[in-house]
Amino acid sequence: MSALQHWSEALPKWAIPDEILQKAPESPWIHPVSKFTPDGNIHGETPSRLRALEALPHGGSVLDVGCGGGRAAFGLVPPARHVVGVDHQQGMLDVFTHEAHVRGLTCQVVLGDWPNVADTTPVCGVVTCHHVFYNVANLAPFVHALSSHARHRVVVELPQHHPLSSLSPMWKKFWDLDRPISPTADDALAVVTSLGYNAHLEKFTQEIPLHDLTDEDVRFTRIRLCLTSDKDPEIRTYLEHNPLRQRENATLWWDV
Repeated sequence: MSALQHWSEALPKWAIPDEILQKAPESPWIHPVSKFTPDGNIHGETPSRLRALEALPHGGSVLDVGCGGGRAAFGLVPPARHVVGVDHQQGMLDVFTHEAHVRGLTCQVVLGDWPNVADTTPVCGVVTCHHVFYNVANLAPFVHALSSHARHRVVVELPQHHPLSSLSPMWKKFWDLDRPISPTADDALAVVTSLGYNAHLEKFTQEIPLHDLTDEDVRFTRIRLCLTSDKDPEIRTYLEHNPLRQRENATLWWDV
């Protein structure tokens, strides 16, 4: 089986079974804009930021695909002076635009799904794409479009394992549902390499600062698990006893 075929067949197995979705009070596929604002330490010395900085000239431009609020792009300011954000949620692009203006940058935004909007998106010095790959079953056109829009380098950040893996024990607890293991960041590397790019993968761990569990944390977890609010006490107890201490991420990058 090819790397592309393995990825395209493994990823859909993360879909939530219809019989569970039909019981969900609201859609579990939530991306609250408030969770994507570029606050905190966006200038941390992660491999993703360092690899992008290596290829970014002073006053250069960054294209951030799946930009959210722009953490990847704004983490490269300076030296970047022009940023382009692509996202399928207008609310994310509104935050991106606001944050660019606050920082005194020139900015352009493109609303839509990548690579569908690639033809109307400008080429930039460096292309970043953070935490998007696991949403893309057909990686080949996605990756080729990333590459064709970079003058120097493409830098992708993704979890080492599927971003919903942390919820797998809870799916088993509440629904007796076993979740998959594949695909992984290593599988993403195999795909990009198979497409002819000399790609590199660097794995790293980020500590998660301790914080008090909030009602919002419980609510978002409940929604993602397709549960009703009467399960909140159980969810809270589980999260309190099984806090996430670290994130295991990876940087996948290649020059063009």
